[in-house]
Amino acid sequence: MLKRCLIISISIILIMVYSDTIHPKLFHEIIENANQIVVYKGQRRLSLFKDGRHVKSYPISLGINPVGHKKQEGDGKTPEGIYLIDWKHPNSSYHKALRISYPNYADRRDADKRGVSPGGDIMIHGLPNGLGWLYPLFIKSDWTEGCIAVSNTAMEEIVSSVKTGTQIVIKP
Repeated sequence: MLKRCLIISISIILIMVYSDTIHPKLFHEIIENANQIVVYKGQRRLSLFKDGRHVKSYPISLGINPVGHKKQEGDGKTPEGIYLIDWKHPNSSYHKALRISYPNYADRRDADKRGVSPGGDIMIHGLPNGLGWLYPLFIKSDWTEGCIAVSNTAMEEIVSSVKTGTQIVIKP
């Protein structure tokens, strides 16, 4: 009985490691460089474009309160508007991450007028490290604090296709 439990435990761990780190790196598609990202919040879709031509789309999860533009820290909303990818996070708690340049000047000014913090560190990222194998459960709901989440395989493709400075348009 102990031997059977040990074999099952090791098998589960191997499946988790494979799904979380090995599979995304081995089986992501090589796609061409994109120079624009468009997020369609209502459709829960992120699309990559090259010179106006559609390259590829991915299903997404958003902030826990996704309707409307992010107004302040902790509101659970994903921002809307035109931003840039301003940083590739080297040591993310998620499977890779690209930071979005929220808040911009208008976002900060609006938050200042209301006496609140606009929040920040809005990212496009994969699943929490170690939980990539749970993608089918994560994609069925909005669970981030305002970020845009995709599968780990999708994140591999997006990171390899997008450079710092790429425009991101986030639509309702």
